[in-house]
Amino acid sequence: MNMSLIAFAVLGFVAVVMLIQSVYLLWIDRHGADVKRIDARLRALSAGNHVADEKMSILKQRMLSDSPWLTQVLSNLPRVQVLDRQLQQSGLTWSVARFAAYTLASGVACLLVGGMFGVPWLVVIVLTAVASLVPFWIMRRKRGKRILKLEQQLPDASELISRALRAGHAFPAALGMAGEELPEPLGGEFRIAFDEINYGVSMNDALLNMVSRVPVEDLRYFVIAVLIQREAGGNLAEILGSIGAIIRERLKLLGKVRVLSAEGRLSAWVLGVLPFAVAGLLTFLNPAYIAMFWKDPTGIKLGSIAVTMMVFGILWMRKTIRIRV
Repeated sequence: MNMSLIAFAVLGFVAVVMLIQSVYLLWIDRHGADVKRIDARLRALSAGNHVADEKMSILKQRMLSDSPWLTQVLSNLPRVQVLDRQLQQSGLTWSVARFAAYTLASGVACLLVGGMFGVPWLVVIVLTAVASLVPFWIMRRKRGKRILKLEQQLPDASELISRALRAGHAFPAALGMAGEELPEPLGGEFRIAFDEINYGVSMNDALLNMVSRVPVEDLRYFVIAVLIQREAGGNLAEILGSIGAIIRERLKLLGKVRVLSAEGRLSAWVLGVLPFAVAGLLTFLNPAYIAMFWKDPTGIKLGSIAVTMMVFGILWMRKTIRIRV
């Protein structure tokens, strides 16, 4: 066999291996686990709004997108920072740009599927609007679950910090112990506050940043108690122990309320979803039967009135079954 051909094959094989290795290293450098972990930590540290620019100018560069020009465009949109904060509070790793891409992709996919199956355009528009809200619904659901878990962990955190103070530890050290001992997500929030203090952020600013990242009223009371004690003095260990006991009792009462209202909430879900589910099913099974609601003028008026009354009914049932404790 020709030695030149063999050498060419070997060199080609080496070149392909090196190309694959280069692409892999480039991917790891941009999207690896360590990079994602550091990026998530920087995003979390940059979520507070109570620190002066000269103290945390690097950490406050919140990345709305990986593209600089897209970040500039998104920054000019109204209430984009509120959306960014909610994404942060949900625990998702999505940026605002990725959230917008998912929203657009959901709507376009529903629009294409509806067009392929010949669904009436009025129904397609409604379904497209609903599908576009799916990422927002996922974000809100994740945020609600995370907030509920934070509320459930807060009594243990308050009592742990109280015991640490009784043992003679300083409050920053007690925050660090809570960050190490508590599981996610509350343990991570305390670790962030502890890291901010170590970076030179004042205690008040670090605690206020944690309140802005964690929209839990009980944590706000916890931080207010600590700030008042720092100004006026007092037994902080006893105060935090009492706060932990109060939060625990409130959660017990809230659990009893949720159990007693479970039947009402299930009934509200059935009554709210059933008419729309039946209408959607009839649209696919017998389109001619339900076509009067978007072809006949009287049917359009009846359908509009029915949908309006259903929306008001759903809002009323939601207001009735949501009991705050």
